[in-house]
Amino acid sequence: MKAKFLSMLAIASIFMASCSDDDSGSNDDDGPVAPSTLAGNLTEDMTLDADVEYKLTGALIVKSGATLTIPAGTTIKAIAGGTDVYLLVERGGTIVADGTADEPITFTSDAATPKAGDWGGIIINGRAPISRQTGAANEAATEINTAVLFGGDNAADNSGILDYVVIEYTGARIDDEAEHNGLTLNGVGSGTVLSNIVIKHGDDDAIEFFGGSVNASNILVINAKDDMFDCTQGYVGTLTNVYGIREAGYTAVTSDPRGLEADGNLDGLSPDDINQSNFTINGMTIINNGAAADATMVDALKVRRGATATITNAFIKYGNDVVVSDIIDLTDSAGDANDNTDIAYNADDSVAEGAIKNTAEGGATITEDSSTGADTSVFGWTGYSFQ
Repeated sequence: MKAKFLSMLAIASIFMASCSDDDSGSNDDDGPVAPSTLAGNLTEDMTLDADVEYKLTGALIVKSGATLTIPAGTTIKAIAGGTDVYLLVERGGTIVADGTADEPITFTSDAATPKAGDWGGIIINGRAPISRQTGAANEAATEINTAVLFGGDNAADNSGILDYVVIEYTGARIDDEAEHNGLTLNGVGSGTVLSNIVIKHGDDDAIEFFGGSVNASNILVINAKDDMFDCTQGYVGTLTNVYGIREAGYTAVTSDPRGLEADGNLDGLSPDDINQSNFTINGMTIINNGAAADATMVDALKVRRGATATITNAFIKYGNDVVVSDIIDLTDSAGDANDNTDIAYNADDSVAEGAIKNTAEGGATITEDSSTGADTSVFGWTGYSFQ
C-alpha cells in the first residue's frame, strides 16, 4: 500500500473530505478540523507526521478500506471527553502504529491533570470468528456502538500493527454493563500484530479480547481499575510475556477486579455457544502491591463460564496485608469449582512467589516449573521501575 507523507495542510484537506455526518459512528459535530485535530470518519488512507502533536477531539473512526498510519515517535493527546473520545478501527479498516523502542507511539490525555477515564481508548474490530449459537451469524455488536459489528469467518484477518505503543488514562465507563477499556480487540484476527504495548492508569479493563484469534506479546499493564487481562466470547489466541501490576494506593472501580478474567462466551449468557474461548498464556506475572484497604482483587486468575486455557510459567504475588477471597478460582465448563489448585504461602501469610501448582482438571491447566513469570527486561524501553 502506498504511504503518503502529508504536510499539515494536506492532512487537513483529506480529513475535511473524508468526514461525513451520515456515516455510522461519526460525531454529530463533525466538520472541518484544524491540521492537528483528529475526529470523524476516515474513509481514505492517511499518514500522520511524527513532528506534529495531534489532538483527538472526538470519535475517530477508521472505515473499511481505509488505513491510518502512525509513524514512530508520534504523540496523540485525547481531550478529556470520556466516552465521546476514542479511536475505532472498523472491520476492513487498518491501523499501522509501528513504533520503536527509542521512538514509541503514545496515546495519552490532554488534561492538565490527567486521570483514569479521561478518554475511551482504542477499539479494533476484525473479521475473525467469535463464540455463537449453532447456525447464528458469526458476528456481534460493538459494546460502545451497537450499530458497528465485528466478527466473521477469517481467523487470519489482518487489522494492522500496534508495536511499541503506550496507551494511558483510558477506560471511560458508559454504565454498569458497558465501558471503554484501554485496548479493546473485537474479533481481531491472527494476521494483526500486537507487541510491546504498555497500558496504564485505566478506569476499567486494560486489555480485553472479545473473540478472535490475534496473538499478543510483551504487554505491560499498570494500575488497571478492573481486570488487567480479559478474554471472552470465543478468544483462541496466545498471550506471551504479559505483566500486570497494581501499585500501592491504586483503587478498584468495580467489586471484582482480577489479574486475568476469562469467559468462554459473552458474560456467560449463552453457555451452549460453539467456539468458546480456548487460549494459551506463556509467561504471566500478576502483582498486587497495595494495602488491603485500596487493593481489592478478588482473584488473580479466574477461568470460568466455558472457557479453557493453558497457562505456563505463571508468577503471582500479593502484598503481605492484602485480603482476597480467592487467589485462583478455576471452574470447569459446567461451572463446578476446581479444588485441587495448590497455593503456597509464606510465613507472613503472603502468597509465595511462583506459588501456583499444576491443575489437572477444570477450566484451566496451569503448569509451574521454577516459575519466573514474564521477562521484564523486554520492557526496558518503557522506563518503568519494577517493584
